[in-house]
Amino acid sequence: MSNNESAPIATIASLSHHEGQTVTLRGWLYNLRASGKLLFPIFRDGTGTIQGIVPKAAVPEEVFETLKNLTLESSVIVTGKVRADSRAPSGYELDVENVEVIQRVPDETPFPITLKEHGVDFLMEHRHLWLRTPRQSAILRVRATIMRAAAEYFDTNGFIRTDPPILTPNACEGTSELFEMDYFDNDKAYLTQSGQLYIEATALALGKVYSFGPTFRAEKSKTRRHLTEFWMIEPEVAYAGLDDIMDLAEAFITHIVTRVLESHRADLKVIGRDVTKLEPIVAPAPSLSTAAAPLLSSRSEAEGSAAGTTKEPRFPRLSYDEAHAMLEKAYAEGKLENPHKYGDDFGSPDETYISSQFDRPVMVHRYPAAIKAFYMQPDPADPTKALCVDVLAPEGYGEIIGGSQRVDSYDLLKSRIEEHNLPLAAFQWYLDLRKYGSVPHAGFGMGIERVVAWLCGLDHVRETIPFARTLNRIYP
Repeated sequence: MSNNESAPIATIASLSHHEGQTVTLRGWLYNLRASGKLLFPIFRDGTGTIQGIVPKAAVPEEVFETLKNLTLESSVIVTGKVRADSRAPSGYELDVENVEVIQRVPDETPFPITLKEHGVDFLMEHRHLWLRTPRQSAILRVRATIMRAAAEYFDTNGFIRTDPPILTPNACEGTSELFEMDYFDNDKAYLTQSGQLYIEATALALGKVYSFGPTFRAEKSKTRRHLTEFWMIEPEVAYAGLDDIMDLAEAFITHIVTRVLESHRADLKVIGRDVTKLEPIVAPAPSLSTAAAPLLSSRSEAEGSAAGTTKEPRFPRLSYDEAHAMLEKAYAEGKLENPHKYGDDFGSPDETYISSQFDRPVMVHRYPAAIKAFYMQPDPADPTKALCVDVLAPEGYGEIIGGSQRVDSYDLLKSRIEEHNLPLAAFQWYLDLRKYGSVPHAGFGMGIERVVAWLCGLDHVRETIPFARTLNRIYP
């Protein structure tokens, strides 16, 4: 046991509050380097890593030998004095006084992940252990803050959390992208793709709502942006239109980035993220009175600006037509390999080029209605366009938010359902929302993992979630 029973238990993240004090850390041996009669163990505890200094002459021989022969990822309780050192990555080192080994990893079965390069397949096969490395731990800490900040924004701005069912009774938009399962009495059920339709119902009950939970997509995609299981946060607002939710998305994203930069600059450095790419996003945000408060104010569908908005948007906003013209010009100048066909959705190269022109997220709105979902409200100024928006993250990270104003007319929604050859009976409850007190309403969905990938500067979303589920992976 520790020679200093009274040494307070601390975390590595809190050591700045214990400079000059002897503390106890509970963690694991991450790495060990020896130089003659001097040992340099690196310990981790889930909040960070710190290097220990162990001169042979300064500790009992038993402590020195124990550490010298300790195997990586052995669990330990370490006592030592916190010393400031500007050369250390964290600004502190630990002058080790004692160590207690809780479990020593056997020599014959060493920890499989070392400091050498490992292939992606190997690391994903050992994801349960890969999570222990400093970079992966840092990513998960950032993810936790993103999720907390996302809920915090809505919780403190008058939104009520109303989570929809994960199991849905029908495949309203076809079964190709839904996971089907057997339900009771030979019925079929499907894992949800989105809670949107259900939270439209709660928005018309409560005004401003959001849902936050796992969603599932069975599409056989192998891109770096897709998972089959991911987390989605979805606000929905009664008496709101397209411009209102664009204002909301801007303030929402700004809040999340602000929280991440407040708490995780050290983690972003471990990850290797250039934070100067994120700093333009946290310029003074629109005040809550202009970004959130107007969302329940009255406004007609045809009005082009958010009610009560007094500040210019900080995130650039382009219509689909403007974005298409930008791509045409880029292709003509040889900056794009393939032309964009007007009327088509934007592919990854298109989104990457559009977003590369700005240092902050860009909002592309009013896509052709023909390529968008049946529930999107047509633009009164041009019914061939939908009142919808995609928010594209900078640096080629693609769409992080997709939203729209919803159709609020019973007759129009019914005709849209029929045009898309969807089962009318399955949508009767959804049509009821347009029969009893229908109002203009709008909302969006944000995928957490894509935001983690963007803010951490990751190449693939498989690192953004503790255990990724992809087309070819469901283990571990």
